Amino acid sequence: MTTYNTASKQLLDNYACISTAEPTDIQVGQTVTVTSLGAPFNGTFRVLACPQYLFVGADTTTGELLYNTAVPVPNQILYACTGSSVEFVVIFTGVVTVTYTCTWITAGNIEDWLGIGTATAADTAFLTQCAAAANAFCFRRRAENNYYDSLTTSPSGDVTLGTIMYGGGLYRQRGAVTDFASFDGMSGGGTNGLTPIIKQLLGVNRATVA
Repeated sequence: MTTYNTASKQLLDNYACISTAEPTDIQVGQTVTVTSLGAPFNGTFRVLACPQYLFVGADTTTGELLYNTAVPVPNQILYACTGSSVEFVVIFTGVVTVTYTCTWITAGNIEDWLGIGTATAADTAFLTQCAAAANAFCFRRRAENNYYDSLTTSPSGDVTLGTIMYGGGLYRQRGAVTDFASFDGMSGGGTNGLTPIIKQLLGVNRATVA
């Protein structure tokens, strides 16, 4: 779950168009929750558009969304919202919350990479959990390094492989015990975390992207 502060709001022809103070990964079709903007802006809505220009309303005949292309407004999301018109106003008190679900890889990708053949039902359930965790973690790490990726399509083959390898590492840690203080006198088990090669594949082996 990620939150963003708003930078502006407006409502025309039963469409709300709000902007955030920073770039987001929000995409058309995603569901967002808006708070602290007042009625009728607050609530949970499906994003209909992510315009980059000032919204000026909908065509009364065709319903087409219209924009003033001479006035850029970055980081906007637009959603259906019934209410009286509100002209464009700067406001930083609102909060937009979105939960990202990344689907770059599947349990089958990890199973193939591990070469474990036909998995049992228990294995399949855990592989699915590892795939979900790997997708979420790798997407988040790339976002932290200023990449703006699609949630549904991996940006490249190397990122896909890095995500699969990380998921395989998670699978291999099942049953491993390395953190308990009572076992301090024992040798630690091996780990397969975010290795240099996985960092290289994900493109997160440096602080930021130039």
